Amino acid sequence: MANTRHKKKGRPTKNRQGEAGFTLIELLVVMVILVLLASLVAPRVIGYLGSSRTKTAKVQIESLSTSLELYKLDNGRYPDAREGLNALVQRPANMPSWNGPYLKKDKVPLDPWGAPYIYRYPGKHGPFDIITLGADKREGGEGEDQDIASWQ
Repeated sequence: MANTRHKKKGRPTKNRQGEAGFTLIELLVVMVILVLLASLVAPRVIGYLGSSRTKTAKVQIESLSTSLELYKLDNGRYPDAREGLNALVQRPANMPSWNGPYLKKDKVPLDPWGAPYIYRYPGKHGPFDIITLGADKREGGEGEDQDIASWQ
C-alpha cells in the first residue's frame, strides 16, 4: 500500500514524532533552580563589594595622606581647614612654593560611596585627620557603614 498520510489541499502534514521541546513545567523548574542559585551567590558578591569599597577608602586615604606630606615638604605647612584637600590640586593664594598638583587627577576623589572626605587641620589624632563616614554617611557603624580614618 502507498503512503497513508493525510494531505490537506496538496500540502503534506508535518510529522511531529521526532520533535523535542520544553514544557512549561520544565521551564519553571529551571527558573526555580536559577533563583535558588542567585539567592545563594548574591549575598556573597554583595559582601565582597562592601569589603572592596572599604579597602578602596583605606587606599585613597593613604594616598591623600602621602600627597599632604608632599604638600608640606614644598610649602612648610599642611593646608588649613579653609583650603582643605583642594589645595592638593589647585594652588592656594599666596603659595609661591606650591609645586602641585599633588594628585594625578584634576580634582580630589570622592569616597567610594560618593561623599567628599572630611579633612581636619589641625587633627585630633595627628597633624591632620582624613575621615570617611562609610555607606551610611553617619558616625559609627559596622561593616560597610563603619568610619574609616587616617589614624586607623
